[in-house]
Amino acid sequence: MKAIRRISVHPVLPEPLRPLSELAHNLRWSWHPPTRRFFRELDPDAWRLAGGDPLRTLCALPPSRLAQLASDRPFLRRLAVASGDLHDALSEPRWYQQEAASGDLPRAVAYFSPEFGLTGALPQYSGGLGILAGDHLKAAADLGVPLIGVGLLYRQGYFRQSLSADGRQQEHYPVLDPAELPLRLLREEDGLPVRITLRLPGGRSLHAHVWQARVGRVPLLLLDSDTGANEPSERDVTDRLYGGGGEHRLLQEMLLGIGGVRAVRAYCRRTGHPAPEVFHTNEGHAGFLGLERIRELGEQGLEFGAALETVRAGNLFTTHTPVPAGIDRFDAALVADHFGEQGELEGVAAEEVLRLGAESYSGGDSGLFNMAVMGLRLAQRANGVSTLHGEVSRTMFAGLWPGFDPAEVPITSVTNGVHAPTWRSPGMPADAAGLPDERLWALRRTLREQLVRDVRARVRASWRERGAADAELGWTDGVFDPDVLTIGFARRVPSYKRLTLMLRDPERLTRLLLHPEQPVQIVVAGKAHPADHGGKELIQELVRFADDPRVRHRIVFLPDYGMHMAQALYAGCDVWLNNPLRPLEACGTSGMKAALNGCLNLSVRDGWWDEWFEADFGWAVPSVDGAAAEDADRRDTVEAAALYGLIEDHVAPCFYDRGEGEGPRGGPGKGGVPARWVEMVRRTLTRLGPKVQAERMVREYVERLYGPAARAHRELDAVSARELAAWKARVRAEWPSVAVGRVEHAGPGQERGHDHEQHPDRRQGPDGALDLGLGSCLTLRARVALGRLSPEDVEVQAVAGRVDAGTGRIAGGDAVKVPLKPVTSAGGSGGPDLDGRWTYEGTVTPGRTGPFGYTVRVLPAHRLLASGAEMGLAAAPPDGDGEENGNGDGEAGGV
Repeated sequence: MKAIRRISVHPVLPEPLRPLSELAHNLRWSWHPPTRRFFRELDPDAWRLAGGDPLRTLCALPPSRLAQLASDRPFLRRLAVASGDLHDALSEPRWYQQEAASGDLPRAVAYFSPEFGLTGALPQYSGGLGILAGDHLKAAADLGVPLIGVGLLYRQGYFRQSLSADGRQQEHYPVLDPAELPLRLLREEDGLPVRITLRLPGGRSLHAHVWQARVGRVPLLLLDSDTGANEPSERDVTDRLYGGGGEHRLLQEMLLGIGGVRAVRAYCRRTGHPAPEVFHTNEGHAGFLGLERIRELGEQGLEFGAALETVRAGNLFTTHTPVPAGIDRFDAALVADHFGEQGELEGVAAEEVLRLGAESYSGGDSGLFNMAVMGLRLAQRANGVSTLHGEVSRTMFAGLWPGFDPAEVPITSVTNGVHAPTWRSPGMPADAAGLPDERLWALRRTLREQLVRDVRARVRASWRERGAADAELGWTDGVFDPDVLTIGFARRVPSYKRLTLMLRDPERLTRLLLHPEQPVQIVVAGKAHPADHGGKELIQELVRFADDPRVRHRIVFLPDYGMHMAQALYAGCDVWLNNPLRPLEACGTSGMKAALNGCLNLSVRDGWWDEWFEADFGWAVPSVDGAAAEDADRRDTVEAAALYGLIEDHVAPCFYDRGEGEGPRGGPGKGGVPARWVEMVRRTLTRLGPKVQAERMVREYVERLYGPAARAHRELDAVSARELAAWKARVRAEWPSVAVGRVEHAGPGQERGHDHEQHPDRRQGPDGALDLGLGSCLTLRARVALGRLSPEDVEVQAVAGRVDAGTGRIAGGDAVKVPLKPVTSAGGSGGPDLDGRWTYEGTVTPGRTGPFGYTVRVLPAHRLLASGAEMGLAAAPPDGDGEENGNGDGEAGGV
């Protein structure tokens, strides 16, 4: 019979065992081996059945066992040690406290993400963004960074994956009960749950409770709409991660952004935690947080423009996608409806909301509201997640900063990292790189052997789910071989990651798998979004290939990819394969996690691998770029052939080069050690390992972005914010009058002039251009119209550098920017001439030989701007011929 109601029954811990609850509820156990060992020793069978979840392990202990432990003095002493160790980890000064003593760092940072991958015991993630967010929180906890995480609690998580008999992905959504998760409700002083409420059109309301997870010393607040105060449609808002579209998705993002800020305020009020000075938005999903902060400031009497400047100063926006299709965009009318008179953000006009998310630039869609565009306009600082992704992002969003080359778009980059204590296998000692070759090679084989056992068990279980009988599955005992080169490929399955590139030439792949002397085995895992039918077809194609009895012992697809499986794959694989379409991988951290375990990378040079690739760490798969890449079929054929060739000619020979002795297949003996391979493993651990860690990433965020944002936020009190907003309004109004007029130059010993033909004694190049010796100075003088602006409102720059022969443009990466200074006019005054133009002068010095050019431009200048490009305004001559021009009017997006 079906139960009409589900009730969670919890163990009642005797008073001496109360510290067990704190240990189980703080997710530090997920990366702290002593705490995991402590819970495993309580009851090894219960620990195994609970999947290594301390809370579920406690719930499985009978009252008699709890009573026994409560009177066990040796156990209580161990419990006191474990509890004290947790207390020390939560309270002792760490790196951040030392830096804060001598630096000007934020009192707290709020970190918003739509998903967090912390542990399989709290399944609130779909892929890389969630895992990255979880690693960010863990590293912040280890470093002592006063972070508050903010997300949503999805009662059905993402989905559990299985395969049908014909190899098609199937989705399952088990319902999660927060009472059975390592969470606690945030409560008011009277014991009632804190309630967050959003006003919706039509007199409706969206209510949410706030659940707390503890990630070391970092709190994570998760908003949950599944409360009896909601109508059924609103109750389902937080049902699934990335589920639904239209209004359902919009309400999720309103709850995350607007409700998230309100949850942070409630948490700080109830706990005394310092209020955040910096708000970090990951992707546009939480972008509405900036609007809620503007509403708050409006309640304090600050006008919209001044409130916008205050919010921008303390906001950081991180983009995680290199393609416009990866950005959330809503119908503008739908957004207007939810922020109109009957909607949210009372006091903030719907027109102002729409303006912030408008695609008001060339190629934009005026009918759509773009969450990433809003996020960028609401943040004074922004970054991509690898060096290459920063470059791609500057190009992708260049329309928001008209008049500037992509290289000058104010989006920097912080390359992602991974949390080493989470992703480094317990079997990989910290000093592994110092082991002798024989022991390091033996260690790697042990990890591979453990993976083989795991793969066999998962393959057997998957085939049982697909309908096979035990009597048909004897072959699964021979799946994989602990002495065969093992390649791993596991990630989400959008088309750009090219799951099936390895199948481009099935016969060649088959020969690789079945090579008599240097065989290869491949383990594949990954989930396609439930609505991505193309991704599901890719999975089915690979599964059908792997089902072939000829090769099924050498290539497998493991369903239901998650953190626990990933940890086994990263540790046990010899090579980690990644073959995305370059440059569509923003960062891609799976290869980083593999590297922490001595696994070598075989990857297209995209994301993080583009900046840190060295031949000592693995192999770079050549990619087809430029016009040739437009033929997708040819591109995939060429790149697949390059991949096969690398494995055949470089990867496999290196792995199987064992020195003396003969192996069981007539190849090099397994008793020997592949010296070159082991040396690559060693260098991966010692030189690449430190770079890929999340502690490095979080330190960069603190030093390069959080700290400057906090300082900018503190500088903008109400008076300064109003002054800055008024100044920006005045500059925008006057900018059409700003223009660069005649520009003159002169080399050493020359009179200043523009027409070189009037001076035949000058040294000139064959095209009539001035010919300078390296190190010589070029003096520039420009006439500039400022309208009613003053020199204090602008910076006039000479931009000089190498000239691209094809475009005639100054190469952005090599450009030198030299401020020009106003000079007195012919009449001796320090103001403009009779035509209202100012004269600016300065010198530039070529720093290299070859084609060299310059131009002059005018930018807004104010002490509170983060960069000269911030407002998207620039005036420059169109071609340096002295014609006046005011360009880059900033209407598209400069803030």
